[in-house]
Amino acid sequence: MSKHRTEVDGWVSEWRIDHHCIRVILVHNQSEPAPLISAGSPTTAPDLARLRERFPDLSPLWDAIRHEYWAEFFITQEHSQGTI
Repeated sequence: MSKHRTEVDGWVSEWRIDHHCIRVILVHNQSEPAPLISAGSPTTAPDLARLRERFPDLSPLWDAIRHEYWAEFFITQEHSQGTI
């Protein structure tokens, strides 16, 4: 599982792909000392869908994570098919 980092409007998220599921390890606002979410392990980290439900105000961050996920997914698929 490779670690990814996404930043939007002062919010930072670290996340990993776990069997086609986006697991969010960390979410924090750069202007706040304490994180909003901090998971001890990628396997216990909440998935993106759950966080979208719990924190709808962070939709721009969730959308950016989803976009990065799909971009990586399609690049990986192209490589596996030998088209790149």
